Amino acid sequence: MRLRNVAIIAHVDHGKTTLVDQLFRQSGTFRDNQRVEERAMDSNDLEKERGITILAKPTSIEWEAPDGEKTRINIVDTPGHADFGGEVERILSMVDGVILLVDSSEGAMPQTKFVTGKALALGLRPIVVVNKIDRSDARVQEVLDEVFDLFVSLDATDEQLDFPVLFASGRNGYASTDPEAREGTLTPMFEKIVSHVPAPDVDVDAPFTFLVTLLDRDNFLGRILTGRVTSGTVKINQPIHALDNEGKIIETGRASKIMSFRGLDRVPVDEAQAGDIISLAGLTVATVANTIADISVSAPIQAQPIDPPTLSMRFAVNDSPMAGREGSKVTSRMIRDRLMREAESNVAIKITEAADRDSFEVAGRGELQLGVLIETMRREGFELGISRPRVLFGEDAEGKRTEPYETVVIDVDEEYSGTVVEKMNLRKAEMTDMRPSTGGKTRITFSAPSRGLIGYHGEFMSDTRGTGIMNRLFEKYGPYKGAIEGRKNGVLISNGAGEANSYALGPLEERGVLFVGHGETLYEGMIVGENAKTDDLEVNPMKAKQLTNFRASGGKDDAIRLTPPKRMTLEQEIAYIDDDEMVEVTPKNIRLRKRHLDPHERKRASRAKAA
Repeated sequence: MRLRNVAIIAHVDHGKTTLVDQLFRQSGTFRDNQRVEERAMDSNDLEKERGITILAKPTSIEWEAPDGEKTRINIVDTPGHADFGGEVERILSMVDGVILLVDSSEGAMPQTKFVTGKALALGLRPIVVVNKIDRSDARVQEVLDEVFDLFVSLDATDEQLDFPVLFASGRNGYASTDPEAREGTLTPMFEKIVSHVPAPDVDVDAPFTFLVTLLDRDNFLGRILTGRVTSGTVKINQPIHALDNEGKIIETGRASKIMSFRGLDRVPVDEAQAGDIISLAGLTVATVANTIADISVSAPIQAQPIDPPTLSMRFAVNDSPMAGREGSKVTSRMIRDRLMREAESNVAIKITEAADRDSFEVAGRGELQLGVLIETMRREGFELGISRPRVLFGEDAEGKRTEPYETVVIDVDEEYSGTVVEKMNLRKAEMTDMRPSTGGKTRITFSAPSRGLIGYHGEFMSDTRGTGIMNRLFEKYGPYKGAIEGRKNGVLISNGAGEANSYALGPLEERGVLFVGHGETLYEGMIVGENAKTDDLEVNPMKAKQLTNFRASGGKDDAIRLTPPKRMTLEQEIAYIDDDEMVEVTPKNIRLRKRHLDPHERKRASRAKAA
């Protein structure tokens, strides 16, 4: 049977996972009467809730050509968000071609540039698919021109620039070489994959070698290593060993289980040949970027270098007065083990233990990536104290300080463009491009220090009345830009412990925006709202009305009507806090608090900082 390995890459929400659904259906992977969830490849809970792909996942379909010849196509579905770029960088070594999906209206976006640059650098030849051509605001020819310009800017070879183009609607399940087609099947896409993507260039007779690209765990099989067989054949119970990048033997064992992908399932097989993407069990120490090989092999396969992290947060043991009430995993040892496990399977994350051994510096690609890790741990029963994100500085050849910059592409209505440009200037961003976009919007491109963008997204959504779209992508390390103004408003801090009372909250609404409602449990040092002024203010949100025998005159007994409190998501809270504040994360609640709960300690810390 012919074999093809291909990855589907695209910007967030351009329709990768929906297209894979249709490829499944039209290849006969699912029975006609089989009930299958929408976006079947988004298998974990967070992916389903957010509607985005977080983890790269291989799958496999068998397609029978009209002449009766069968082809197995291994497809890797990849995340579109740059924060999860580590997933994309690893899996590109498993495939021989890529399908680049581009929205017919939005065109080439920052993340499109990121993943395409990685694919072109490896010499992979792309198939460009203009998706969602049935959109009313489609601009097919302009989008194709943008893609071509993007390829040229990424130093694509002549062979890569001569890319085939398909026009498709993933949701409706058709693709065609004709931009006017509005019905049909995905047969042209299957044919293009078979004709354009080369078969794996491998040596079946050489000794077995295999590069680990994904790591998974199973309660029965233990550690499961996924990757592509680079050479040779592997059989059940064959002696194997694991090599690191230097060629040192890490461990020796046997291939106790070999699994191949069939649709959404992993199916046990007796042997696997070079070129196929498989999962392997039997080793306990080997991890991502290690080479698994026959015991006669001593030279490792070189793994792709991964871009370094640009942002870090402190994960600390929860030390609030309510610690241990809602979570089952609260000790530093449990947190440490869980973070080390994450760092093993996610090569874009780096963990450093602090000197006090009660906190850990977790470095990653962005707020969303670390936010997803925190949310996953929260659901597993962990309690954590999270600090404000900070960027990781570097040094240039002359010893000067450098910091990460991001390319920011903003699509915004004309009336709000002035406000956005002004706010981005305050955050030391430089505008590099401004042009009209689809739907009466203006597309503005900035080069901005990552520091200035922390916490800006919420403000941006308020400034544009929820209509703006912002996309960010790591650009480079550039010169340090100096001090950047942070959050302008102070916060309202609870001065005691107890339950919030509407009698006290009513008058506090005049002071600013409240984050808590009636009856919520509070403690001293917890942040209950945002002050309308620039300084922090200690308040008493628990004060109850004195009950007496006297009836109030003049209708003062009227019921207090509170405005619903402002509720923020985990990512919004992480971006909102200041350097002296923390987010307390438990399985049931997310609270904002000051790092030092005692007011006297807070004053001492602020004096020490000023000195």
